[in-house]
Amino acid sequence: MWGILKIAYKLLVNDKGKFAALLVGITFAVFLMVMMTSMFSGILRRSSATVLNVGAKIWVMDPAVNSPANSIPLPDYVLDAVRSISGVKYAVPLYSSGALVKLRSGIYQSVTIIGLDDASLYGRPALIEGQIEDIYADNSFIVVKDSEFPKLGNPRVGTEFELNDHRGVIVGIARPAIGSLFGVPTLYTTYNRALQYIPSTRFTTAFILIEPKSNDAVPYIKAQVKSLGYEALTKDEFIEKTSNFYKYQTGIGTNVLIMTVISFIVGLSISGQTFYTFILENLERFGALKAIGAKGKELICMILFQATFTALTGYGLGLGLASLLITVARLRLPSYAAMTTYTDIGLAFVMVLIIAAISSYIGVRKVLRIEPFDIFRG
Repeated sequence: MWGILKIAYKLLVNDKGKFAALLVGITFAVFLMVMMTSMFSGILRRSSATVLNVGAKIWVMDPAVNSPANSIPLPDYVLDAVRSISGVKYAVPLYSSGALVKLRSGIYQSVTIIGLDDASLYGRPALIEGQIEDIYADNSFIVVKDSEFPKLGNPRVGTEFELNDHRGVIVGIARPAIGSLFGVPTLYTTYNRALQYIPSTRFTTAFILIEPKSNDAVPYIKAQVKSLGYEALTKDEFIEKTSNFYKYQTGIGTNVLIMTVISFIVGLSISGQTFYTFILENLERFGALKAIGAKGKELICMILFQATFTALTGYGLGLGLASLLITVARLRLPSYAAMTTYTDIGLAFVMVLIIAAISSYIGVRKVLRIEPFDIFRG
């Protein structure tokens, strides 16, 4: 068998033109599939940036909320009711809303304001400049240094701005776990200051953050919140709900799926056609092997080996090229959201195996039909 596989390898690589065409087709297909799915994975992760950065274990919200970006204010009594649930260690309100700030240059810039509980500052970001205690000073805000940071003019500690005719001062610079998706800078302040600076509706609490006494208490807390007519989700459940919203209720998921299918069809058509041409040009050699005693299963193994070797080589090249491009793009473009996950890699691998299987099937059918007599007669 090793001798048969060695012959198959030499037949494949000696025809450098066809071998290169096969590799280019599969590499390009894998490259497109990984780029599309990685971009989608990055978008889904960034859509949950607020959940990941705040890091609360349980989030209480209106059942109609689909993502952190479109919160529905909760009545004030919900906070008191949640705090009274057995198993809740503590619960705090979180303010989240959009606003328009005026920079010192006179430019107006949209921002997201997150108001932390005054007493605990639960969900505060890690600071790279300044002290967290300074957030209690008059007019104090903390700015997040992510990809949207330059839109605020690259502020420093002490930089001033205006928010609804109120003076604001940057007292700290934070670096979150992950940047936001929607191209809007983020400012942190206290809950009461956010209410004071930003016009609000009758209810002001976007979410209630809960720290349970133990993990065993989570199901009971969720059931009690549900009895109030609201929804309590763990961090992972909220991230999953947000991901499902962008997958199935927006056009993002459909567009990425279409591009992935197109990439698969491109790779399949190029590799299938090229591999079929390769089989036709080497039909005499396969016939000669059959004439000297090679069995049908050995010829099938040869073709499977050739298709699998080409597919896996192209898969490695495509994955490496996509990873390299994503890495370079993220270094040069901070707002670039793509990220490669094991799911993306696995999906591309499965599709490459399908391409190899279909290409092998096309070649096997042709080779098994040849007769040594016809080859030598020609």
